[in-house]
Amino acid sequence: MKIKIGITMGDPAGIGAEIIRKALDSNRLLPKNIDILVIGDRWVFEKIKNLKFKIKNFQFLDLENVPKKNFRFGRISPLYGKASLEYIDKAIELIKEKEIQVLVTCPVSKEAINLAGIDFKGHTEYLASHFRVKDFVMMLVGGNLKTSLVTRHIPLSKVSSILNTSDIYKTILLTEKALREFFGIKDPKIAVSSLNPHAGEGSFLGEEEKKKIMPAISLAKKHIKNICGPYPADTIFHSYLRGDYDCVVCMYHDQALIPLKMLFREKGVNLTLSLPFIRTSPLHGTAFDIAGKNRASPLSLIEAIKLAYRCSIRKD
Repeated sequence: MKIKIGITMGDPAGIGAEIIRKALDSNRLLPKNIDILVIGDRWVFEKIKNLKFKIKNFQFLDLENVPKKNFRFGRISPLYGKASLEYIDKAIELIKEKEIQVLVTCPVSKEAINLAGIDFKGHTEYLASHFRVKDFVMMLVGGNLKTSLVTRHIPLSKVSSILNTSDIYKTILLTEKALREFFGIKDPKIAVSSLNPHAGEGSFLGEEEKKKIMPAISLAKKHIKNICGPYPADTIFHSYLRGDYDCVVCMYHDQALIPLKMLFREKGVNLTLSLPFIRTSPLHGTAFDIAGKNRASPLSLIEAIKLAYRCSIRKD
């Protein structure tokens, strides 16, 4: 049975159309047992020049919602932000109607969507709210490196106040479940990072480890055999790459993204845990600076499609 994957084009002024075209034209790298439905504006898709486009085995759902007048790649516009959100809304509708089984989302501009008067924090939160999912996790995958985030797109200045034992605990549990179900790891080894330098150094450099992180680890140990930490973030990834762990649970966005993008910038993938369907996305943004210039790499999108397919097969 084929898996039907929907791909949203992202911000029309970004690199979404280009990387989709390049990914589809690299179909030898994609799983064979998939059908692809691209959701976006076809005229923007076809505006990408100088690409040899040969693949035919995909469908395009043309929403025709981007005005052609004064269109320009690399431009932040509320009109483009609104269009990118409408692609997502259509994908949500198709998932609920079981027209597609898996969703891969190309990058949107949070700035453009918010300029359109829509409070939008990110794909992860938006999809979770539409499917009434309260507890969800953003897992990042690149090569053999896997990390999960406790907090996501919030200012660094707010991380400490938002961080709490319950969220850390739930992130650990959902991470362990995903490692077993999606990656086939029977007894996952999970390391938890600290928030502060030197893991707080006995509370001298901060008390979040003692008051919030360690209690969450203690709770998780009642259900998970191989869980440890909190470890300083400046050493934990060295131990991971040595093979000591299967995943690192990180406290905030850049703590996880820096090592992942340094090592697997072109092949990293974002996987949302706990939705009633598989959703992945490439590990980069709209790249407005190179949009429309035929310079964008499709490798992260290709990996996102491949991971979505593998997770879907395992889930079924």
